[in-house]
Amino acid sequence: MSGTERDLVQALRAELAGIDPTRQCDREAEREGLDLGDRWRDAALARLAVRLARRPGDATAPGSAAASGDAAALGAVLATPSGPFDWANRPEHCRMAWLRGRFLARGSLSLANGRTHLELVVPPDEASRVSGWLRDAGIASGWRVRRGRGVVTLKSAENVQLLLRRMGAGASLLEIETRQVARTLRGDLNRVINAESANLVRTVRASGRQLDAIAALDEDGRLAREPAAVKAVASARRETPEATLGELAERLSMHRSAVQRALDRIERLALA
Repeated sequence: MSGTERDLVQALRAELAGIDPTRQCDREAEREGLDLGDRWRDAALARLAVRLARRPGDATAPGSAAASGDAAALGAVLATPSGPFDWANRPEHCRMAWLRGRFLARGSLSLANGRTHLELVVPPDEASRVSGWLRDAGIASGWRVRRGRGVVTLKSAENVQLLLRRMGAGASLLEIETRQVARTLRGDLNRVINAESANLVRTVRASGRQLDAIAALDEDGRLAREPAAVKAVASARRETPEATLGELAERLSMHRSAVQRALDRIERLALA
């Protein structure tokens, strides 16, 4: 990824990490999704887990553990959940909070070359479960085991943006979407310009051949013996060498196919 794309991803992660759930069940679900295990030494994630562990009005218990640097107390705050997340019996907001925690602790997002790719690296036995949960939520995903770890993958930009939006991303996601739309529009514009350029080149080359053929027939007198329609097309081509077949047809009030047949006849006669 470019530096700008990395900055966007970092801004997105910072925005998600800065969400402070108001529901206690959401705080617990997100902390369960973090499931840091031996990654509690990641200071940013550890601070997030400690903040999520605080209950409204509680500013001492978990905070004091973090402030004192007591690894044992902090480890208790970040204790590994006893079992799989109870997706089936949790409301939507708890599910998205859990996924937000999983993404912050185990996820990666790539925006390289205009492609959007999100991965969650989880224990092997969890990959199929998480992929199924995402499908239940209307978000298509795939999974596989890679080097002994489960990898849940979202490759569609629409699916990735839907997941990030439902997890709470706002301004940073809007910036990503804006840049992707701009990239798409630039790509479409370039394709149109390239197609028009190719058409112009073909028109110029064909016009050159036709003008040479008209000059040859006019020089030996054969053009004068052609039907009026052919002579009219030849005259119009001389006057407007840059015109397309459609423009010539409109000028002469003829069908485009009739103009094409007349020009083909002129070229064929010149080669005879």
